[in-house]
Amino acid sequence: MTGQRRVLVVEDDITIAESVAARLRAEGFVVSVAHDGPSGVALAASFLPDLVVLDVMLPGFDGLEVCRRIQASRSVPVLMLTARGDETDLLVGLAVGADDYLTKPFSMRELAARVHVLLRRVSRAVASTSLELGDLVIDLAARRVRRAGVEAHLTPTEYDLLVFLAERPSAVQARERLLAEACGWHEGASSRTVDSHVKALRRKLGADLIRTVHGVGYALEVPR
Repeated sequence: MTGQRRVLVVEDDITIAESVAARLRAEGFVVSVAHDGPSGVALAASFLPDLVVLDVMLPGFDGLEVCRRIQASRSVPVLMLTARGDETDLLVGLAVGADDYLTKPFSMRELAARVHVLLRRVSRAVASTSLELGDLVIDLAARRVRRAGVEAHLTPTEYDLLVFLAERPSAVQARERLLAEACGWHEGASSRTVDSHVKALRRKLGADLIRTVHGVGYALEVPR
């Protein structure tokens, strides 16, 4: 049906995949399912989902590689599913473009809530104007970012974090506030997730753009 959001579920456990798909369809989404890495990447290219629910451990190649390949061609929110408890694995997932995560086992109610939050963030209405700070230009209507005339390919979370900081240039923002207001992350999420996204922004836009205030958070410096 026209207007329905599309969600791609990439999960090799058929029981989990079917349960997730059933819940999301009940929430009004159009859902397509893949059970391995290569199929997930191929389906993302043809199905053009508005959001991807992606398991970390997959046959073919893992969810991290799936996320890299999907984000390389088209920016789309990614909710990762993982059975691992190691925070390092989570941070690697964020570094390759994931926006949020759920650790198994999880409730379908929680998953549906996370999906709705991510999609609200991406579709949030913005004015048809730009933010211009030195050689940094953010087109709010098109959600496009350029520095020194070169376009940067940002994930939805990286973009939202950058806009939050750019709207408050030179003002120090605590990690906790960035987690809650810019990233929309759930209570109890590690502040290291913000560090991971800031690291990605520096890599894509320049190390001089965001200043670290040790023990507090970050501030965007107006670029020259």
